[in-house]
Amino acid sequence: MKLLRISVMLLFLLCLSSYRLPTPFAQNIPREGDVFPDLRLPLPQKMAEREYLKIDQGPFQLSQIDSAVLIVEIFSIYCPFCQKEAPNVNSLFRTILANPAIESRVKLLAIGAGNSLYEINAFRDLFKVKFPLIPDGDFTVHKILGEVRTPYFFVLLKKPTGMQVVYSRDEGFGDPEAFLELVCARTGIGKGKQAQK
Repeated sequence: MKLLRISVMLLFLLCLSSYRLPTPFAQNIPREGDVFPDLRLPLPQKMAEREYLKIDQGPFQLSQIDSAVLIVEIFSIYCPFCQKEAPNVNSLFRTILANPAIESRVKLLAIGAGNSLYEINAFRDLFKVKFPLIPDGDFTVHKILGEVRTPYFFVLLKKPTGMQVVYSRDEGFGDPEAFLELVCARTGIGKGKQAQK
C-alpha cells in the first residue's frame, strides 16, 4: 500500500513538472543583512528530527534551535526544480554531518510551502530525505517570507540581535561542497580541523 501511495505521488509530481511557486511579484523577501523572522513552526513528528534540532516541544521558534548557523530551504513537493535539487540538499546534509568541526554548529531544515504532512512525508520517502521537513500547508510561512519562488535558500547566522540573513537566493545551489564553503566563509565558521568550536 505504501509503495502504491508513493507511486501515485510520483506520477502526480511528474504531471506537474512545470509547477513552481510562486509569483514573480514577490515582495518583502528577507535579504542579506536583514534580521530573519523568528518563525513559529510545528514540532517535527519524527524523533530523530527533534533530536537533530534539539527541540522537544512544539510549536517551536527558529531561535530555539541550538545552532550558530541555520540553512533554511523553502520548497514544494510539486516543484520540479526542488525535486532536481533534492539530491544536492541531501548531499549537503551528509557533508555537514561528516565534518565534526561544524556538524553541531550548522543545522539544515526545509519548509514545504503549501504542503501537508502527508505530502512532505511522501517527498521524504521518495527522495530519502534525512533532515527535518516541516509542513506549511496554509502558506503562512511562505507569505511571511514574501512568497519566494521555490526552491529558495536562506542561510542564517545567530546573533544577539536575532537571526541575520547572510545568504538569500532562489533556485538551486549546485555543488554542495562549494555551497558549504560559501556558508562557512559568510558565517565565519571554519570547516577544517582548526575551526573554532
